[in-house]
Amino acid sequence: MNNAVLSIHDVHKSFAGLHALSNINLDIRESESHAIIGPNGAGKSTLLNVCVGRLAPTRGTVLFDGTELTGKHPFEINQLGVARVFQTPEIFEDLTVIENVMIPMFSRRDRSFGLNIHSRFDEQTEIQSESVQVLADLGLGDHLAHLTNSLSRGDKRRLELAMCLVQHPKLLLLDEPTAGMARADTNATIELLKRIKATGITIVIIEHDMHVVFSLADRITVLAGGTIIAQGTPDEIKGNPKVVEAYLGEETV
Repeated sequence: MNNAVLSIHDVHKSFAGLHALSNINLDIRESESHAIIGPNGAGKSTLLNVCVGRLAPTRGTVLFDGTELTGKHPFEINQLGVARVFQTPEIFEDLTVIENVMIPMFSRRDRSFGLNIHSRFDEQTEIQSESVQVLADLGLGDHLAHLTNSLSRGDKRRLELAMCLVQHPKLLLLDEPTAGMARADTNATIELLKRIKATGITIVIIEHDMHVVFSLADRITVLAGGTIIAQGTPDEIKGNPKVVEAYLGEETV
């Protein structure tokens, strides 16, 4: 598919002989929001880990903008324009909110992270200014000087998203971004992700909350037992009997 920003071809992943992923073929179109759903243990997070280089596939290839990702380190994939928000927020708990966002900006600017120990964060005025703006856009403008270990779970997830957005990614991978949120926070996150998508960033989202999925997704891929059992638009997925039997029948749609 000529407008695919991410192409996954014949990807398999086994652990000690157990097949976590089998024959995964998937194209993510540029500027779309694509949801990957399925029951626990379906292989969803494993697939994202393969895409970002945290796991090597047993077989198959992953291409981003025509560049093969297979065999690259996670930091190399990140610098190509792929950012990921994890199931459990990966942030620097002992640093302030703004310092957390400034760190990935050094990597983007310098192509590696090597902050001079004699340099101060507050001396990096250009990086600090952009960090402040991104945090304000995500509703964290009042928390700049707070240590991140004092944030709520929802704010930690927004912080991790800010750490991704300051890298100006072309592809954003989200692993259960609304997990543990109250409905009001979930709805606010949906609106935020819609605004991010409107800027042209391609979004891939793993999510169990079907309210989130059907509010955001242009297309949906359904995994079960490490294989793709259905792909299509939200309306096509809602009406697919295989999907209802394997997954949606357990959910409130």
